[in-house]
Amino acid sequence: MTLSDDVLGRARVRETAELQAYYERLEELDAGALWTIANKIEPWFPQPRSVPMHWRYRDLRPLVLEALGLVKADDAGRRVVALYNPDRRDIAATVGLLYSGLQVMAPGESMTAHRHQAAALRFVLEGTGAWTIVDGQKLKVGPRDFAITPNWTWHEHGNDGEESSGPVIWQDGLDIPLVNALDAPFYEVHPSTYQKQEGVVNSSLHTYGAGQLRPAGGSWGKNHSPLLAYPWEPTYEALLSAAKASDGSPYDGIIMEYSNPLTGGSVMPTMSAHMQLLRAGEATLAHRQVGSKIYTAAKGSGTSVVNGKRFDWSEGDIFCVPSWAWHEHANVSRSDDACLFSFNDFPVMRSLGFFREEAYPDNDGHQPAEGRSLMV
Repeated sequence: MTLSDDVLGRARVRETAELQAYYERLEELDAGALWTIANKIEPWFPQPRSVPMHWRYRDLRPLVLEALGLVKADDAGRRVVALYNPDRRDIAATVGLLYSGLQVMAPGESMTAHRHQAAALRFVLEGTGAWTIVDGQKLKVGPRDFAITPNWTWHEHGNDGEESSGPVIWQDGLDIPLVNALDAPFYEVHPSTYQKQEGVVNSSLHTYGAGQLRPAGGSWGKNHSPLLAYPWEPTYEALLSAAKASDGSPYDGIIMEYSNPLTGGSVMPTMSAHMQLLRAGEATLAHRQVGSKIYTAAKGSGTSVVNGKRFDWSEGDIFCVPSWAWHEHANVSRSDDACLFSFNDFPVMRSLGFFREEAYPDNDGHQPAEGRSLMV
């Protein structure tokens, strides 16, 4: 929908030679007339510079593995192939103010400890030896597991698998572009190079992973989830159980958010993450939201349409949805379900009062609660 700026309430000043001379005098004083840019900086609706993108895992995987022989882990800090949106490379963004990349670690490899203002999350794509230590707590994660590294927590990573088990590849997700846009970045290298492990492995999972139960007494005063790792098996089981009780969302199928077990809220203040299940043959309806999203095909294969672009995805593929972009999904299999992992910046949008969403209008221009599909 195109809205005209030639209406009362919008900037509609006609240019003249006198005005141009006036603008030049303002420019000399590092000033300017707001009305010349008002409509650009206050558009009728979001106009993201990011575009829908699709990164195929089968194309990226060989190049990610090639990095093992080209760059030492200690020299790279983190051996990662970053995913860039074409017009957002200058801020290292995958979409909006979110960053993502594929990190690879060889068996027996470990990275040094550090911390930064940016919050981070991990989604394991392949490999069976991955671990991370977050503020002294060692977490072991495997394929399709999800883990968080809250901002300003000491963390390091590694792969303790045997040589025969091969490398680990996991997806990183960070809010680095957001932190940098706010001029708030900090970074530190651990004074001891590596952390000292405290307690048992996966202690947060043992303590908070029961879901419906929480430890009696005690307190948690931090703004992120005390549960740092979310294994795939109970996640998938929760989706299957929910599918028995509900038809789910018309826009997302059976979708569940990884949550803080103490509050029920998002795992971190700036990013939230979801896993959704599309039943065999299921196609969702189109909707859009204020906020950017990055999807990873965790299981199965399917099709998504994002602002008119069709992405046919299979396991390991990553695609992004810019803010306020229409999107919908379909599972192409008639016999098996498909699952999509995703993370977004919705907590930021909600905290600032910016979040909104709407269904795709019907042929008469109405926006019924059930929306409609764009699939062809």
